[in-house]
Amino acid sequence: MRVLVTGAGGQVGRAVLASAPSHVSVTPCTHAELDISTERAAIDRVLQCRPEVIINAAAYTAVDRAESEPDAARRVNTEGPRNLARAARESGARLIHLSTDFVFDGASAVPYPPEAPTRPLSVYGATKLAGEAAVLEGLPERSIVLRTAWVYSAGGRNFMLTMLGLMRSEGSVRVVSDQVGTPTSARSVAEAIWRVVDLPDVRGVHHWSDAGVASWYDFAVAIGEEATEMGLLAREPAVLAIATEDYPTPARRPPCSVLDKRSLMAFGLQPIHWRKRLRSVLQEIRDG
Repeated sequence: MRVLVTGAGGQVGRAVLASAPSHVSVTPCTHAELDISTERAAIDRVLQCRPEVIINAAAYTAVDRAESEPDAARRVNTEGPRNLARAARESGARLIHLSTDFVFDGASAVPYPPEAPTRPLSVYGATKLAGEAAVLEGLPERSIVLRTAWVYSAGGRNFMLTMLGLMRSEGSVRVVSDQVGTPTSARSVAEAIWRVVDLPDVRGVHHWSDAGVASWYDFAVAIGEEATEMGLLAREPAVLAIATEDYPTPARRPPCSVLDKRSLMAFGLQPIHWRKRLRSVLQEIRDG
């Protein structure tokens, strides 16, 4: 099976490449190799590669900077997916498009199912939602929108690595405790994507994250505990819980964005608890 992966240099993109099954021939495209916001470039690359499946992991993910750079976010998060949907329509490929929990306002007290009403609070969330619509409208019979949340990995830029750096240098961190979601390993997202690749009847919007629920404070405490136990930190750091209002940011975050994963669990996928996945990622860092 021929698969084209856009955003191959990002966290999920790298995890997708690392976990590719043996029966798949992958063509990776980083942003430098393919700017999906350029329609002609996207169509030409897809027609050249003739993939059976396109995995779009490319995104503008600078959530706060997007508030002052809405056009840049829109080009990648909205126009890019629209271009890939057009390319997939011309070539006959399926398109798996990665999206985010930031399409929700976080006001729900229960996990969001895929069909829940959306109400993004930020430019980032709004551009990602518009990208979803572009994919679903442009390729209704052969597209999958896969929303995930709080993604981290052993490389790149993410909350876990930021916390480790601060814990080493400062010995303590202040972390928001009133925003709740599910920390999710990039490897978990990649495994779900490959499972969907092998399920040709799956289409529409689905959710995937690791199992369990945590606040950013809970996540930071777990990072400190696990990293200390593994020897990545000399001593367990102090983690101070603060409120969102004590850490103002340009972009508003959904206060509770836990995702309901049952639509994919019906196909046999089983999520792993976020704390177990955290240990695996920290072990990857420790072992080099």
